[in-house]
Amino acid sequence: MQDELALSLQRVRRGIQLARLRRVGDLLHAHDHVHGFTSYPWVVPGPKVGAHRFGRWRACRTDQRHAARRSGVCGHTDAIRFAVLRILLIVNSFASSVTARNTVIVHRRLARGHDVEVVETNRRGHATRFALDAARQGFDVVIGYGGDGTLNEVATGIAGTDTALGVLPGGSTNVFARTLGMPNDPIEAADHLARGIDGADLRPIGLGKVNGRFFCFHTGIGFDAAVVRAVEQRASLKRWLGHPLFITAGLTTWLRGYDRTRPHFSLTSPQGRIDDGFFSIVLNTNPYTYLGNRPLDLSPDAGLDRGLVVLTFRTLRVLPILRGLGGALQGGGVTTSDQLVEWTDVARLTVAGDGPFPYQLDGDYLGNVDRLEFEHVPDAVQLVFPAP
Repeated sequence: MQDELALSLQRVRRGIQLARLRRVGDLLHAHDHVHGFTSYPWVVPGPKVGAHRFGRWRACRTDQRHAARRSGVCGHTDAIRFAVLRILLIVNSFASSVTARNTVIVHRRLARGHDVEVVETNRRGHATRFALDAARQGFDVVIGYGGDGTLNEVATGIAGTDTALGVLPGGSTNVFARTLGMPNDPIEAADHLARGIDGADLRPIGLGKVNGRFFCFHTGIGFDAAVVRAVEQRASLKRWLGHPLFITAGLTTWLRGYDRTRPHFSLTSPQGRIDDGFFSIVLNTNPYTYLGNRPLDLSPDAGLDRGLVVLTFRTLRVLPILRGLGGALQGGGVTTSDQLVEWTDVARLTVAGDGPFPYQLDGDYLGNVDRLEFEHVPDAVQLVFPAP
């Protein structure tokens, strides 16, 4: 039986989406005419990359650059043979800033000298299935173009494989992409990502894992997840309202959407135990999110090359929360106290509730549970880092 990725690619090739492709083709022609868009003449396709491809990919490029320098080759006048990579671009067309025009331009910029195929998701979990199939079929890079939830699904599908992860911002906040220093505009970001691919800037990164699911930058437990749940109940407004919707959902949840009078769960790790958790955030990297252009830096100890950071509020009273978050708003991390506890470099964590409590993963609400088991997975995925 053919897998879902193969069937999806086959449908595109057969022209089932012909009407849309014609519209996209018109956009591409118009963009080329206005911007004088041309391919780079000095990039000549080379051999496709096979098993253990990234070591050879990087070594090949390095050797070619050294040889070019020794021979005085100028990149704009002489051909340098680069390896052709198989790249899958997974697009969430429902994401806030994804449009047909942007998708075409992004595809064109990534496809200079590489074999890039495009598939679109149409339901939750779809990107994971596409990414998993792509890894099995030997794709070199899988790029998630959508919001942070799309990226999470792609990372989950390729974790533990030789296929590398690429990131393009297409959502309302794009925490992970911006953490890597990418611009929030997907077309500009595609240029940075393409240079990272051509420069073979691959590095292994760690991921968090909870109840068998990976996460890239954070998991929220309790109040934070209740806010995300309120946002998803108004998902049709998310594309148009963006951050104001999150503010409204936060205020509504604070007033009547979450019980602030009692603890909801306990936490146990090698660092200790907390029996009265109201609200926790488990960080795989920093910042936690962005308030407009301002990052909310909860912990400078969080990073992709180290264990998890766990922040737990033992109260939801206003003054202790404001005191704790004051430093974060200035970029220095939270101010810890008896009411706000920080554990760093956490390898394992158990969260248990007296009853069900809500949680969210990389900005996607996943429901209510009685127990969560966390672990940090070092070198879980190869990430293509964007070049300046």
